[in-house]
Amino acid sequence: MSTNHRLFGKKSSPIRVHMEDATAVKQLSDQLFNMTEIHSKRDLVVVCIGTDRSTGDSLGPLIGTKLETAHLRRFHVYGTLENPVHAVNLENRLAEIKENHSRPFILAIDACLGRMNSVGKISLADGPVQPGAAVQKKLPSIGDIHMTGIVNIGGMMEYFVLQNTRLHTVMQMAETMAETIVATDQRLPEQIASTSLLQSLRLKPQILLRSKNETPL
Repeated sequence: MSTNHRLFGKKSSPIRVHMEDATAVKQLSDQLFNMTEIHSKRDLVVVCIGTDRSTGDSLGPLIGTKLETAHLRRFHVYGTLENPVHAVNLENRLAEIKENHSRPFILAIDACLGRMNSVGKISLADGPVQPGAAVQKKLPSIGDIHMTGIVNIGGMMEYFVLQNTRLHTVMQMAETMAETIVATDQRLPEQIASTSLLQSLRLKPQILLRSKNETPL
């Protein structure tokens, strides 16, 4: 549970749209594509933060589980109902991501609390989220960009509010956010494996040898 908050280039303007808006997926996926396309040579990682032990905080794992079965081409997903990313294991999972991916570009997903008239709205913006801030937990910030969903009203008794959040709201929001990522994944170009300098140096003598043995027609 978080509060709301490119290496090069102009930062994208934040977008906020209600999950019941008929154009929500289109608006969000257009924005997400613009934010990730420039980084498409890097590993694109989605970290879905939360736990299935709290209805309000299950948004992230629900999204991760939906994405896990979507056979994504570009996005690598961490955080599902079976293997959640939460307060206890967040630092270990971040270390795992750094070990498994070279220069990962991370989209962090989390639930958050807000004003009554904002419940149901989904935000997408540059920068990290600060997991646990809404319930006074100090955890490392995460994400090059973030997408958050306001699941309930904040301000007081956050644990109680999270436990009493409507599952229907969380499920509907998870569906919209998952569809956004799937739609973006389908538009992104395939990742091209780059040849390292060391590999190039190893290949160069073989190329030269072959060129000496070849006779032009």
